[in-house]
Amino acid sequence: PVKCDTIAQHNKQPNHLLLLNSNCKMTKANTAPIKWAQRSDSLYITIALPDVKEESIDLADETLKFKGKSENKEYEVDIAFLKPVDAEGSTYKVLPRSIHMHVMKKEKDAEEFWPRLLKDKALEKNQVKVDWDRYVDEDEEEEGFDTSALDGGQGMGGGGMPPGMGGMDMAQMMAGMGGGGGMPGMGGMGGMPGMG
Repeated sequence: PVKCDTIAQHNKQPNHLLLLNSNCKMTKANTAPIKWAQRSDSLYITIALPDVKEESIDLADETLKFKGKSENKEYEVDIAFLKPVDAEGSTYKVLPRSIHMHVMKKEKDAEEFWPRLLKDKALEKNQVKVDWDRYVDEDEEEEGFDTSALDGGQGMGGGGMPPGMGGMDMAQMMAGMGGGGGMPGMGGMGGMPGMG
């Protein structure tokens, strides 16, 4: 006889895996959406699911396995990294809107950017997206990731400004745009006749 809890088959829909539990009932496990960015020494991986419950995260030097519930749906991730990572030196935190992971690359001497996150190109195309909020070009890398969210802090990084705008004087910027202050042509507006 075939054991029901060891059977898994792919559904015709992408990003779904049909799992048969021990009672031989079919349950769908959705593939959790992943975003990633990198620096020469590390990866920043986000599992973009809100209010994750009953999470199980297994980060090994070559793989990442995740299972959890979000909005009463089962999700999972089972990926193999393109190159080895340092699982022991890595951290993660479950936050209200997502799970953030700062994963250290194993080969720190190489100082190189990976061309992709996963060994399997096809799987990456369907399952992984670039985290454009944290992305930097290889030749523009100046510093590591802002990992304050992993410490439990809710820091905004650059004081709420877009990256690269820290410390900019807004009045000076507006003057440079020709506005100077006030709105040209509006005169002082004075009183508003007829509103009396």
